[in-house]
Amino acid sequence: MIALRSTLARSVTFATSMLVAGQAWAANSIGNIPDIGTGNADIRATIIKIIKEVLNFMALVAVVLIVIAGIRLVISQGEEAEKDKAKKTIIYVVIGLIVIVLARAIVEFVAKVLGL
Repeated sequence: MIALRSTLARSVTFATSMLVAGQAWAANSIGNIPDIGTGNADIRATIIKIIKEVLNFMALVAVVLIVIAGIRLVISQGEEAEKDKAKKTIIYVVIGLIVIVLARAIVEFVAKVLGL
C-alpha cells in the first residue's frame, strides 16, 4: 500500500511538473535565437580564451587547496607528521600557483603578439 501511494505521488508530481513547464513555455515567445557557432571569431582567439579560462579554474582550485591545507594544519593538533604534510601541500600548491601565473603571463604575451 505504501509503495502504491509513493508511486502515485511520484506520478502526480511528474505530471504536474510537465504541465507547468508547458504553460511556462507558452507564456513567452522564444524570440530571435542567435546563430550559435556561426560567428566570425578567430580560432586562435577562441583557443586563447579557453586557455585563460582553464588557467583561471586551476588558480581557483589552487586557492581552495591552500585553504584545505591550512585547515589541515590547524586541526593537526601538534602531530608533526600531519603538520609536515599540510606544510608540504601548501608549498607545492604555492609553487603550482606561481606556475599558473607565469603560464597566464605567457598566454597574455602570445595573445598580444598575435594581436588578439
